[in-house]
Amino acid sequence: MFGKILIANRGEIALRIQRACREMGIKTVAVHSEVDADAKYVKLADESVCIGPAPSAQSYLNIPAIISAAEVTDAEAIHPGYGFLSENADFAERVERSGFVFIGPRPDTIRLMGDKVSAKLAMKKAGVPCVPGSNGALPDAPEEIKAIMRAIGYPVIIKAAAGGGGRGMRVVHTEAALSNAVIITRNEAQAAFGNPTLYAEKYLENPRHIEFQVLADEHRNAIHLGERECSMQRRHQKILEESPAVGIPTRLRDRIGTRCADACRRFGYRGVGTFEFLFERNEFYFIEMNTRLQVEHPVTEAVTGIDLVQAQIRVAAGEKLNIRQRDVTWKGHAIECRVNAEDPYKLTPSAGRITQYHAPGGPGIRVDSHVYHNYFVPPNYDSMIGKVIAYGENREQAIARMRIALSEMVVGGIKTNIPLHLDLLSDAAFLNGGTSIHYLEQKLANYNKPG
Repeated sequence: MFGKILIANRGEIALRIQRACREMGIKTVAVHSEVDADAKYVKLADESVCIGPAPSAQSYLNIPAIISAAEVTDAEAIHPGYGFLSENADFAERVERSGFVFIGPRPDTIRLMGDKVSAKLAMKKAGVPCVPGSNGALPDAPEEIKAIMRAIGYPVIIKAAAGGGGRGMRVVHTEAALSNAVIITRNEAQAAFGNPTLYAEKYLENPRHIEFQVLADEHRNAIHLGERECSMQRRHQKILEESPAVGIPTRLRDRIGTRCADACRRFGYRGVGTFEFLFERNEFYFIEMNTRLQVEHPVTEAVTGIDLVQAQIRVAAGEKLNIRQRDVTWKGHAIECRVNAEDPYKLTPSAGRITQYHAPGGPGIRVDSHVYHNYFVPPNYDSMIGKVIAYGENREQAIARMRIALSEMVVGGIKTNIPLHLDLLSDAAFLNGGTSIHYLEQKLANYNKPG
């Protein structure tokens, strides 16, 4: 097992990884930007290194600075968390070449899954159901593109092969709008990802977003840990997640989960990962795989009792999985609400100093957050300041506990989206379960209508 791990991230996930390491007896190194010098995880780390000024490009995305910090502190491994460099194959390669262990998949696996075209082809070969679409990247010739779209059938969604985070995608409803949409999306993809490659899929009108958690070691042992419902999102960004998903038959869950685990064995996956699907008319359609820890991993931990961060560290150290698929059990229900520093309905960021702070508690409540009284929320990064996770014997109890927790939570001095969460937790459609990925945006559009 590692003696010291450098955490190449910030915020609540840096603190989450640090706590997992401390429980395992592993020392931690926190890297931070100048603006994060007073962060809780920096103060609690065994060592800390400033790697640059506030802009991410000069700090948390600064690969040479992170590698240097690992060298001067004698760290043995680097944990990337999520976001930033967590799915950057070049970073993983640099880490390994520099003599450190990258706590995540191998660089070639990250590249395979990072390109959505190659990922879909790999999944088709592995028997994982995919959304009908172009067989590979879109060609350059406009007439060939039109023929592909006619074969798929409108509406279609055009996506950047190297895309992510909701960027580089556009829905096209008619052939008349196709050429312009392709040009704009190709330019966006080049600007955002340095790769203009596009592909197309059938646009599902009202799907749910359901994902499967997998865990695999380098000895080709792989298991799935069930599904999470992530349909409550806006601009392709999730704000509320739960496990298990409402109304998914056990037999169907087991079938898709088994295929995901089989795919991991097929291409030698190592670490934690998430297979993301659209779900419509009782059918699953693969859209992408995230080769990292997810923001919403705590809900899976709650219903399975498995610490995903510690498992991730153990397999990175070369250990075999200590649990088989038949040993995985699911109990109860868990919900996670992402608490963001933003206007609850306009969703505009709200940076500033937290003048009051009270974290909720009570039975079944977990709070993952790096903030505290008098903490300054910088405007330079993602607006999420924490996550509240509620666990119950069933969905109704989990929802009730979450309502109580959020009603007790106090974050003064800035705006947060807690009022929106409380609204959703009393929303009839949410309570019934099974809302589509478009539901929240439609709800927000009604809030923000003039007058």
